[in-house]
Amino acid sequence: MLNLKEKTITLRRWLNWSLNLLAPLLAVMAGAGLLLIDPPLTQTLRQSVFDQYQRVYPRVYQPVPVRIIDIDEDSLNKIGQWPWPRTRIAELVERLRAAGVAAIGFDVLFAEPDRTSPKAMLNIWNLPEATRRDIASLPDHDEGLAKTLQPGGVVLGFALERDGSGAPLPAAKHRFLNIGASALPFLHPFSRAVPSLPLLSAAAAGNGALTFVPDNDGVVRRVPLLLRLGDTLVPSLVSELLRVGLGEQNYLVRTSSVPGVGLTEVKVGQLTMPTTASGEVWIHYTGPVRQRTLPAWKLFSQTVPDADLKGHLVLVGTSAQGLMDLRFSPLGGVMPGVEAHAQMLEQALSGSFLYRPAWANSIEALTLVIGGLVLGALALTTGALVSAFAALLSIGLIVAAGWLAFIHFSWLLDPVTPALGMVAAFVLSSVIHHRSSERRQRFVRAAFSRYVSPNLVTHIVEHPTELELGGRRQDCSFVFTDLAGFTSLMETIDPGAAVALLNAYLDDMIGIAFAHNGTLDRIVGDAVAIMFSAPLPQPDHQQRALDCAIAMQRFAARYSADLKAQGIAFGDTRIGVHTGEVIVGNFGGSTIFDYRALGDPVNTASRLEGANKHIGTRICVSEATLSGCTGIVVRPVGRLVLKGKSQALRVFQPIHDGLEIAGAAPDDPQYAAAYALLTQDAEAALPAFVQLAETRPADPLVKLHLRRLQQHQTGDLIVMTEK
Repeated sequence: MLNLKEKTITLRRWLNWSLNLLAPLLAVMAGAGLLLIDPPLTQTLRQSVFDQYQRVYPRVYQPVPVRIIDIDEDSLNKIGQWPWPRTRIAELVERLRAAGVAAIGFDVLFAEPDRTSPKAMLNIWNLPEATRRDIASLPDHDEGLAKTLQPGGVVLGFALERDGSGAPLPAAKHRFLNIGASALPFLHPFSRAVPSLPLLSAAAAGNGALTFVPDNDGVVRRVPLLLRLGDTLVPSLVSELLRVGLGEQNYLVRTSSVPGVGLTEVKVGQLTMPTTASGEVWIHYTGPVRQRTLPAWKLFSQTVPDADLKGHLVLVGTSAQGLMDLRFSPLGGVMPGVEAHAQMLEQALSGSFLYRPAWANSIEALTLVIGGLVLGALALTTGALVSAFAALLSIGLIVAAGWLAFIHFSWLLDPVTPALGMVAAFVLSSVIHHRSSERRQRFVRAAFSRYVSPNLVTHIVEHPTELELGGRRQDCSFVFTDLAGFTSLMETIDPGAAVALLNAYLDDMIGIAFAHNGTLDRIVGDAVAIMFSAPLPQPDHQQRALDCAIAMQRFAARYSADLKAQGIAFGDTRIGVHTGEVIVGNFGGSTIFDYRALGDPVNTASRLEGANKHIGTRICVSEATLSGCTGIVVRPVGRLVLKGKSQALRVFQPIHDGLEIAGAAPDDPQYAAAYALLTQDAEAALPAFVQLAETRPADPLVKLHLRRLQQHQTGDLIVMTEK
């Protein structure tokens, strides 16, 4: 018999094993629930993915006999405001019919009598009775349009509404043949129609619904072929235009043999169009195509060759903003509603359809179940890197499969829901698996509080064994900055305001350092020290340091100028840059670590920063740093013997350090020539610098060497007596 302690241990192990097994199962069940429920959030994510597919890989336009006659702004300006007289519409129909078009579809509604008809005018004009009789005898515009429609080939549109009832049904010129169960239960339902005038509807060769059913975000991704009006099946405008253009009378509507699945395809003549369960066709949009559209005014001006229209399916619609037929497109932005109809017709004629296969839900569910269980098992039994790599690889494969299915087969497969389920399984399993590492994570988080620079934090996380006292020799570059006059500024403005200005200044200065992957060594008041090539060696640390210093100086100059323009005497920033071997590591005690560099190069960089004050420059960079840099234009300052040093250090000033050097060329050859005379102790050095001072009196190096020469100091050796 097991004793109580052994039973407790066994029970705990069983509970742990059950919890480990339950985590991926719960995630998989949640994902399966998302597939079944399909909430708005999941729909939005899936639709966003499908939109991205189209934006990256839009349909390539292929010339097919489909054209839009666009009632655009120019047409309204040239012909007159909308609605145009029905005589003008009749003229348009006759012009298209004379050009030999296959069929004409009006993406506009003729639901009201023409207000410009003679009889309509009688209700407005106050005329003598004889004149009224003469006008009443004139032909009615609507009757004239009806006669124009009677020869055939014209499809009119009608609107559908979900509220209301009792309106007459549009005249039906078609027949539906069903294969399988009735399609009515699966179609988008509407209760009321707003048809064209009965006179026109009866004369037209077909009548189709203009109604779109956008998604919940308002984007038109699908165009319906069939819709439900009460208990009646009605075609859409594009369906009727195809039927009339092909000279057919019947629609063949096929529903799935699997109960409850819905429609699978609609056939018109020899054209078979795969549909959604609700009788819609996914649109694979192209970008804007000029050949697709003809402005209506050109048609009336007889400038469109008949060859451009012969045998075409023609849609008459509008892109004018004032007529309010604008829709959201998956490609972004808005488009005229007639554009969606035209692109649907192009797909039908070219046979290039987007569709979501009937088995899509099954394959997505299977992917979720298998992937979620596999990732959950890996997260429970392997290390974090292995399981994370497996998760990323799996999700990447799902995304890639969805993309390849789209571009090669025009299938719309949803990678979002399976990926979410798999991620949930991975996360839950990882949480359970990594409970034992929480103590280590707390230790690392505590270590984070002792460091500032992001690259240092990353290094410690990846190398926690280096959290110990001691250091190592390392070649590093250092950038030291100081802000002149900040103490005086504190005395002239509110201290709180001064601190706010300083914090904003330091925030951007440190941000620039981090952008160059530098490590914050310390902040002392308004001074900042940055080091490069620590904690991780950087082969280009000299280049990084000098680029960082120049970027800092450019920012500091702008910041100071902006504040001075506001009347705030914010000081100038001075920067020193030097490179050398130092000891880098953790210094301090067991309570807190101070990660920094120790060695003479650190002090030298600080002294170079201070030298700017006496030289007049903003940046001083040593030859040791400059030797590892390219693409930087500099001028020699001289050989400086810094305070407390015995050996001279060759120092340079970057020309583009945020200062404008008036009269100087980009590489300043005039200064270089004068400096060469200075190094040679030539008598011509003084006249050369006198001449330079006349053309650029504000140049700090010109003033420095001119002053030295006037004090009978020759050569380029400068001994600094102050820090």
